[in-house]
Amino acid sequence: MTKEAIHAADAPQAIGIYSQAIKCDKLVFLSGQIGLDPKSMTLVDGGFEDQLTQVLKNLIQVAKAASGSLSDIVKVNVYLTDIVNFPKVNEVMEQYFSKPYPARAVVEVSGLPKGALVEIEAYMVLQ
Repeated sequence: MTKEAIHAADAPQAIGIYSQAIKCDKLVFLSGQIGLDPKSMTLVDGGFEDQLTQVLKNLIQVAKAASGSLSDIVKVNVYLTDIVNFPKVNEVMEQYFSKPYPARAVVEVSGLPKGALVEIEAYMVLQ
């Protein structure tokens, strides 16, 4: 098994001791992304939908750095600070993912780093 750390220059840098993603042969484990602007390393302005959109843009960049795309993602875990945003998750994710949609879990948590409203981690299988 070959293990490689993935670094995407166009995604937020890690804010702790972890890699943006780890590639193990054809499997890629993408660390949780929050709605950070990669340049300023601050949460994007606006509300939940703006943060969710930025999270997905960040995941796109990390997937790309691992030679993949959102279409290669097979599982996502979504963490929300307010489950009332669940319908918006479905609405926005439908704009970024196509059928067959990845497997998914959505859970409410009491808090996320930097006061984020949403975090998504993903698992990807490369072709």
